[in-house]
Amino acid sequence: MSQLDLNALNELPKVDRVLELAETNVQLETLTAEERVAWALENLPGEYVLSSSFGIQAAVSLHLVNQIRPDIPVILTDTGYLFPETYQFIDELTDKLKLNLKVYRAGESPAWQEARYGKLWEQGVEGIEKYNDINKVEPMNRALKELKAQTWFAGLRREQSGSRAHLPVLAIQRGVFKVLPIIDWDNRTVYQYLQKHGLKYHPLWDQGYLSVGDTHTTANGSRVWRKKRHASSD
Repeated sequence: MSQLDLNALNELPKVDRVLELAETNVQLETLTAEERVAWALENLPGEYVLSSSFGIQAAVSLHLVNQIRPDIPVILTDTGYLFPETYQFIDELTDKLKLNLKVYRAGESPAWQEARYGKLWEQGVEGIEKYNDINKVEPMNRALKELKAQTWFAGLRREQSGSRAHLPVLAIQRGVFKVLPIIDWDNRTVYQYLQKHGLKYHPLWDQGYLSVGDTHTTANGSRVWRKKRHASSD
């Protein structure tokens, strides 16, 4: 696999970019997660960043990438509406893994947003889109720009949702390379990695939450009690 020219790829239409990366992705599919990170650090341009929402399985990608690239900036977009347990988890992992945490927030505080716009997440699709733009999209764009990122690691997995089922290991998003080292991992592999390295799930995992986001958008359906608490390890 040869080195890739980000500027040249950004000049291409999206379809052509995907085609240009297709051969590289075929080869990346054969590598381990650790090998994918090492390849990206050798062949893709810096600066390098890692993003995390500090969700249920966040410790995996945080540990994996940070072990290979210590002190890599870890971007958290804090909406101000995370669970108290999430903030505690952030502190715990930052201390345990010695993370170089970079927290980005909207220009308006949560209280100010509610005063100006009301509860956007209760205002249908347009309200949710505006909420996401203010609290997630703009802060992430600002983080990538301020940190001069050209290669962005993230811990998404195909198994997590239908919208992620066909994501490649390597893509271009927001004008930078995006690398998903554990994209093909299943729940069993996640569990085994956590056990091997003495890492924990998010604290709300033990209360039955399968996913964790903002307090107001983490649906009750996400809090499903598992019949087999550690079925992924069977």
